[in-house]
Amino acid sequence: MPDQALTIISEHAQKGVLVREKFFKENAQVLVEVARIMAISLARGGKILFCGNGGSAADAQHLAAEFVNRFLMERPPLPALALTTDTSVLTAVSNDYSFNEVFAKQVKALGQAGDVLVGISTSGSSHNVNKALSQARELDMITVGLSGKNGGEMTDYCDYVLSVPDKNTPIIQEVHIAAGHLLCRLVDYYLFEAVSELEKYLVSDE
Repeated sequence: MPDQALTIISEHAQKGVLVREKFFKENAQVLVEVARIMAISLARGGKILFCGNGGSAADAQHLAAEFVNRFLMERPPLPALALTTDTSVLTAVSNDYSFNEVFAKQVKALGQAGDVLVGISTSGSSHNVNKALSQARELDMITVGLSGKNGGEMTDYCDYVLSVPDKNTPIIQEVHIAAGHLLCRLVDYYLFEAVSELEKYLVSDE
């Protein structure tokens, strides 16, 4: 039924607009703070790690690529890594230990104090993501969660949580990537357009 198909499109689009507007209204300041923290970490020689499962794994790769290559402006590549891409590591850890360890082991191997880990989970209750966030905290990394609903268990392991106020997984994922794109844009802003705004945070490094 063509009319029903159009209704499905319209309802999804309208729901997406409402959730997106609510998310950015409620989380704009947190987005600014997270972007600033990311920029400070990068300026100090740190890196950004991403992890997630399924569609969130694709988002992890997508966002890491935006940092390593470029987002909108021409600028040097920035160190970012998706922990979802090395099939040998993922399958070895899953086979020898547990799937719950696939990200935590990589964080332990690659993460350092001052780095940023972004865990992405639409429910906030992905065990392997939360274990990675917990491991990151033990290393004095900054932990950021992209979640949905009420944030789930992820809130216990994150310094910052950006939770999409909805239960619809596709809508949550669509807002996650929009939020990720804004983080890319804002990090570029702080590092290459508004460098003076970071100076007071970096004075202790001099």
